[in-house]
Amino acid sequence: MKAIKIVLAALCLLCLFDMPYSYYELFRIIAMCSFVFLAYKEREKEFWVLLWVISAIIVQPFYKFMIVREVWNIIDLIWVALLLYQVLLNKKKT
Repeated sequence: MKAIKIVLAALCLLCLFDMPYSYYELFRIIAMCSFVFLAYKEREKEFWVLLWVISAIIVQPFYKFMIVREVWNIIDLIWVALLLYQVLLNKKKT
């Protein structure tokens, strides 16, 4: 799970740059699947399940929410921070 969080955080960081539209389409699919997987794996922790499910809904590729690029950048940075926080938090526990 650690690798998924790190890769997803890196993909979120790439969204901050001017990438081709196809990258964002692919990102939506990967991110949605990853957030659903994270919600399933962390089903004992209510806060994280809710956060990952909301994230999956926001990023899902079927109905695109009209959000301006600046707000998407903020959302991406929040996801990066949360994903890396969890990686570091789990590292301290082990």
